[in-house]
Amino acid sequence: MTVAKVIELIASSPKSFDDALARGIARAHETLAGVTGAWVQDQKVVVEDGKIVEYRVNMKVTFVLGGAEATRAKPKKAKK
Repeated sequence: MTVAKVIELIASSPKSFDDALARGIARAHETLAGVTGAWVQDQKVVVEDGKIVEYRVNMKVTFVLGGAEATRAKPKKAKK
């Protein structure tokens, strides 16, 4: 039997909504094992002096639960 969990994340980018989404997924993948999907719940921009300076994406990320070790990403080796 597979059991999944959904968490809510907010990610941002100075470039675009797509970049904010990619950054959020990449960060979730660093922390969580078994990420299987995500959906965008909301989008927002930050405006300063009439210009968009930040794109924000509120997303829900789904990941499959496993044993205690399966829900933690393995530490990455330091680059030399």
